[in-house]
Amino acid sequence: MSQTTVTQPLKNYIGGQWIEAKASRYEDVPNPATGEILSQVPISTKEDVDKAVQAAKEAFPAWSETPVIDRARIMFRFHHLLTKHEEELARMITMENGKNLPEAHAELLRALEMVEFACGMPTLLMGETLPNIAKSIDSHVIRFPLGVVAGITPFNFPVMVPMWMYPIAITAGNTFVLKPSERTPISSVRIAELLKEAGLPDGVFNVVNGAHDVVNGLLEHPDVKGISFVGSQPVAEYVYKTGAAHGKRVQALAGAKNHHLVMPDTDLRRAAKTIVSSAFGCAGERCMAASAVVAVEEIADELVQLLIEESNALVMGDGLEQGVDLGPVIRDSHLAKVHGFIEKGLEAGADLVRDGREDAKGKDAGYFLGPTIFDKADAEMVIVRDEIFAPVLSVMRVGSFEEGLETISRSRYGNGATIYTNNGKWGREFVQRVEAGMVGVNVGVPAPMGFFAFSGWKQSFYGDLHANGKDGVEFFTKKKTVTSRWFEDGDTSIGSQKVFVK
Repeated sequence: MSQTTVTQPLKNYIGGQWIEAKASRYEDVPNPATGEILSQVPISTKEDVDKAVQAAKEAFPAWSETPVIDRARIMFRFHHLLTKHEEELARMITMENGKNLPEAHAELLRALEMVEFACGMPTLLMGETLPNIAKSIDSHVIRFPLGVVAGITPFNFPVMVPMWMYPIAITAGNTFVLKPSERTPISSVRIAELLKEAGLPDGVFNVVNGAHDVVNGLLEHPDVKGISFVGSQPVAEYVYKTGAAHGKRVQALAGAKNHHLVMPDTDLRRAAKTIVSSAFGCAGERCMAASAVVAVEEIADELVQLLIEESNALVMGDGLEQGVDLGPVIRDSHLAKVHGFIEKGLEAGADLVRDGREDAKGKDAGYFLGPTIFDKADAEMVIVRDEIFAPVLSVMRVGSFEEGLETISRSRYGNGATIYTNNGKWGREFVQRVEAGMVGVNVGVPAPMGFFAFSGWKQSFYGDLHANGKDGVEFFTKKKTVTSRWFEDGDTSIGSQKVFVK
C-alpha cells in the first residue's frame, strides 16, 4: 500500500490474508480537511465475522502454547517497526482523522507505551504461590488466555485505542479480531502488515471492517470470549448489556464530560492555556478533553477573557501543514450535529462569547469549526449535560469550592476532572471527593500512562476491569488455582483422618 494514501477499496485481514468482504455496500473514507476520498471501506457482514473468528480460533491452540517470552519478542520487533515507520503512520492518522501531525505523533507515542507494557508480559503473567497452606499442601495461581477476543474501536485515536487492547491480549496468549471505526480504517491496514512483518503467526490478529452487523456479529458469536469497546455512551451500554447477555467478559469505555474547576488562587493565564489546549486539542474529539469549566465567580470574567485570547491565537487548517493547531472534525454530518448543539446552547440562554463557526467561513473544503466558547452556562443545559465531541467549551460560574464540587457531581459522566489551584487543601479535597475516575491537579488531560488503568466512573464505563495496566492483563486472562499434595511413602493421612491405600 502507499505510504500516505489508499486508492483501492479496503479488504478484511483474516488468517494472514487480505480477503474481499461479503459486503453489499462500501462507504467513502474522506480526508476531513479536504474532502478528498482516500479509500472505500466495506460494510462487512456476519459471514465475514464468522470467517475471522474461525481463523482466530484455529490459531489459538498453537499461539497460546507459544512460550510467553517468544510472544514478547514479537512485540519487541513490532515496537521497532512502529518506530521505524512513525512518520508514515503519523501522516496516515492525520489524513484519515484530521488531527495535526504533532498530535498524530503524540498518539503514536502513547500507542508505543502500550506495546512497551505488553513486552513485559513474562513478568505480568507471573502467578502467586503459597507453600504449606496445610501440612504438605501447597497452592498456586496461574493465568491462562481467554481464547478469541475482540476489540471495537472509535475514530478519534485509530492507532492508540486499538493498542489499549491487542498488544496485551495477544502477548497474553489470546487471538484477536479488531473492528476499527469505519470512519478511520486505513491505519489498521498498515498495522496488520507490520504485525505480520514482526513475525506474528497468521490468524492471531484479524481485522474486519464494517458497522452494526460486525459489532453484533462479535457480540453474539459463541467463540468470542471477551469484548473490549471504546466509544459513545449509548453504544457502550448496548455493547456491555448485549455482550454480557451472551456470556462474554466485557469492558466498555463510554462518553465523557470532563469538568475543570478553576480556583481564585491559581495562575489564570497558565490555567487558560492548559484548558484551551485540553479543550481544543484533537478538535475536541477525545474523551479526556476539557469540555466544561467551573469557574469561581470572582475570577470568572478574567478567565473567560483569557480563554478567548488563547483561543484566538490558534491556527486552524489542514493538519499536514506546519503551524496548524486545530484540524477539522471527522465528518460533515458530525459538524452539522455540533452546529445543532451550538444553537441549543443559545436557545438555553448561554452567552456565546466565541463563535467558532465564524472561523470556518471562507473554507472551501473540509469540516472545520473554530474554538467555540459559551459563558454563563449551567449544569442542566444540553451543552453541559451531553458529550459534544468537538471544539466546544462551556463555562459555568460558582460561588465556592463546595459549589464547584456539587456542580461537577451532577454530571452523569465521570471520566476525568481537574482542579487548578496552589492550595494543597483544595487539591487534596478535590482528589478525594470528586466523582471521576481520572483526576488532574493543574493537569489539563489527566489520562494515565499505559501501566495504569484508564479508570472512568459512572456512565463513562461499563464493566469491572478497566483498560490498560494490570486491569488489562486481568481482563484478558483467567486464573486457575492449583492445590497439590505429595505423599511420602507410608503416609496414609488426610488431615487428621486415616485412610487405607492399596
